[in-house]
Amino acid sequence: MHIALTGGSTGIGAAVVAKLKADGNRVTVFDLNKPTDPVDHWVEVDLSSPESIDKALAAAATPFNALVNNAGLPPRDGQTELVLNVNFIGLRHFMNGMLRHLEPGSAIVNTASKAGGDWLENIDQVKALMSVPDVAGLAAFIKGNNIDPVRAYNLSKEAVIVLTFQMTEVLLAKQLRINAVSPAAVSTEILDDFKNAFGDRVEGSIAKVGRAGDAAEIANVISFLVSEQSHWIKGQSITIDGGLTAMGLSDELQLN
Repeated sequence: MHIALTGGSTGIGAAVVAKLKADGNRVTVFDLNKPTDPVDHWVEVDLSSPESIDKALAAAATPFNALVNNAGLPPRDGQTELVLNVNFIGLRHFMNGMLRHLEPGSAIVNTASKAGGDWLENIDQVKALMSVPDVAGLAAFIKGNNIDPVRAYNLSKEAVIVLTFQMTEVLLAKQLRINAVSPAAVSTEILDDFKNAFGDRVEGSIAKVGRAGDAAEIANVISFLVSEQSHWIKGQSITIDGGLTAMGLSDELQLN
């Protein structure tokens, strides 16, 4: 298989590349930074720039048998618009442009987050973001909704999950399938960003399950979702959190 992946130079993306390569796949990485580990092809792209995305899509060595939309930014002060742009607006632009390069039967996997798990409670705001056509409309959206960096991150991941649901039927008609993965805290280079942004909530979650997740554990699930073995899994957001969600529900429902 020939697999396209965004954000493959570090963290979960690098682990996905290693897993896919170990399984015998060809991997083209679309990233602002050149991967240090071996890949078959690297295409430079800035997901905050529509022009850069279009240029990268034109330079891609197609066709592909799968797409992993993994690139994303953590919540950081001063980057509210950039987070929404890269994590959702740019992801959507890149994915839509990639559709013509995907062979029938191909799979798409979006990397969302457990932080996007409140998408249903926030569905009106999610729909409002999804109605923003491009980066030009983000500043007004942010001002009108009083979005800060943490909310920008959560909202971007809520929107990725809802986009996955929205596109399921559309893509089935094109003989494509789509799923999302929603990891909780993962031990990567940006874990401290999440600790700074979410504070004791992250530390408490890690303590509850015993440790942060490992990037290779997330990569294993993504690798499965792009493989033929998962062909009947469609339109799902799969939470990967070491049991955190289940334990939280058990506590909330007083099952113990």
